[in-house]
Amino acid sequence: MAACLLAGSFAASAVLTAVVRKRSLGRGFVAHPVQDRFHDSIVPLGGGIAIYWTMALFVLGGVALVKFVIEPGYSDWLGESVIVHAEGFLEKVGDLIIVMVVALVLHLVGLWDDKKHLGPGIKLLVQFAAAISVAFFADIRLEFFIQNKIITSVLSALWIVLIINAFNFLDNMDGLSAGIAVITSAVLFAAAALSGQVFVGAMALLFIGSLCGFLLFNFPPARIFMGDSGSLVVGFFVALLTLRTTYYHEGQAAGLYAVFMPLVVMAVPLYDFISVTFLRLKQGKSPFVGDTQHFSHRLKRRGLTDTQTTLTLYLATICTCVSAIFLKDVGLAGAILIFLQTVMILAIIAVLETTGN
Repeated sequence: MAACLLAGSFAASAVLTAVVRKRSLGRGFVAHPVQDRFHDSIVPLGGGIAIYWTMALFVLGGVALVKFVIEPGYSDWLGESVIVHAEGFLEKVGDLIIVMVVALVLHLVGLWDDKKHLGPGIKLLVQFAAAISVAFFADIRLEFFIQNKIITSVLSALWIVLIINAFNFLDNMDGLSAGIAVITSAVLFAAAALSGQVFVGAMALLFIGSLCGFLLFNFPPARIFMGDSGSLVVGFFVALLTLRTTYYHEGQAAGLYAVFMPLVVMAVPLYDFISVTFLRLKQGKSPFVGDTQHFSHRLKRRGLTDTQTTLTLYLATICTCVSAIFLKDVGLAGAILIFLQTVMILAIIAVLETTGN
């Protein structure tokens, strides 16, 4: 069933991306080469449409399957593994609808920004409203042993907005944001599967398939960009996966350090966000005004091609993610070594991007 979900979402996303690309070219919905971007040709926008609507169609299809096929008893042709989880799925439909509606708002705001270039203030306001909504009303929160719902909702909203903007910042080179989202989501899927979280794992697979279908057209050289209509949604779903995945089970003393897994998994996106924000503030610029100071751009100026830059950052992300998987199995000394290794991987990137050709 997992393979069917992954393959189905991949195929649907690939088809939708091809259709959107053709329509975007016909309607002039394209990105033109500008000073603060590295691409030197006209590229169609709208890849985010394929990513979001692939997920939305599969979620709606899942709800319809349970409500009109499994619940009435017309499900003999389905596998037992699907039927047994139908009741649990129905209990989560309310939260799932909130998530998809909030994601739709982000998607539409991003689409509007792709067309009309909204200011950062409006986008930030919408992001915080979206983050608070899912944290408070859909119970997608980082509890971290804190019992107060308001405090955990605020902390979770801050984390969601941070990850949304981290992936929005990463969308500065072909294949980068979507590819790193695939890698991080794959690790979160593994963590959810090990914890027995069927629905979180299914959502992760659906998300991965949707991203991979888009990546067929976005890997260097890109034939379509996701735009803000995609990057806001991508960051949103990655943030939700980090919050809904269970890393620590009570009674597992060694696994306590696994609660820091999201920080290690997100090390590369957070490094880019923090470093480019620092550079812009140091220069007296707004951190939300685009430029070519992202670490991918700095690596490319050192002589790497687009493909080499993207693959380098994929590898760095894989290295930090692989280490993060073992946080649940180590004690204090092991956790310290994993954190140090993560810092050293980022230090290697820093050395590469600050050294001459």
